Amino acid sequence: MSNPDRPLPGAVIFGCSGPTLTGEEREFFRSANPLGLILFDYNCETPEQIAALTASFREAVGRDDAPVLIDQEGGRVARLKAPHWRHPPPSAVFAEAAKKDLDLACRAARLNARLMARDLRAVGVTVDCAPVIDVPVPGADDIIGDRALGADVETIAALGRAVCDGLLDEGVLPIVKHMPGHGRARADSHKDLPTVDEPLELLDKSDFATFRLLNDMPWAMTAHIVFPAVDKDRPATISPTVINEIIRGSIGFDGVVV
Repeated sequence: MSNPDRPLPGAVIFGCSGPTLTGEEREFFRSANPLGLILFDYNCETPEQIAALTASFREAVGRDDAPVLIDQEGGRVARLKAPHWRHPPPSAVFAEAAKKDLDLACRAARLNARLMARDLRAVGVTVDCAPVIDVPVPGADDIIGDRALGADVETIAALGRAVCDGLLDEGVLPIVKHMPGHGRARADSHKDLPTVDEPLELLDKSDFATFRLLNDMPWAMTAHIVFPAVDKDRPATISPTVINEIIRGSIGFDGVVV
């Protein structure tokens, strides 16, 4: 049960080391009181195990509604895998379908997201780090690749909203990513620090545009990329200029940024 006398949680989301919480992790979460928990491959084995893990985290922090996050996009980014769960298709499947019929592709993307959300809710996961709404460009690193929902702003925004709506239909919060745009990066930001040198006017019309069209979503994840046209010294994740002037300002996003 939630403790009404518990202090407000800290603005941080932690992971844990395995499929169950250790005694040390329980004590740490109890004292640190983080906002939420994020799950990775090594945390996910069976439905029963994940349900127990998410419940034990919420018990430790004393909040029944503590967010539990996961990356469940479909395709190559999916923490819940066979044989216990269906394997959702990559976003490129819906992007390809949209070339023939955008409305039908959006219906399919929304249904797929609803099915993913049901799997997540069943094990206590309430926030999905999806969809990817970056606009890919030729020559960029393949880290986005088939995770993209299309190649143009309008298609990506339409399919992205369909995915968000499907998740929300089943009570899972979407996280649009990677704000303000990862589609031009020529390196994988998990391994290197990419720099995108294009002028602000071009970025605003293309890369930032999908996020502006979905600026009413509840959560967003930043791109760990340097945009010298905005801040030559810091990647977007830790740049007050990018966050305040671009994400909060130009894009108009006022939700949770992670």
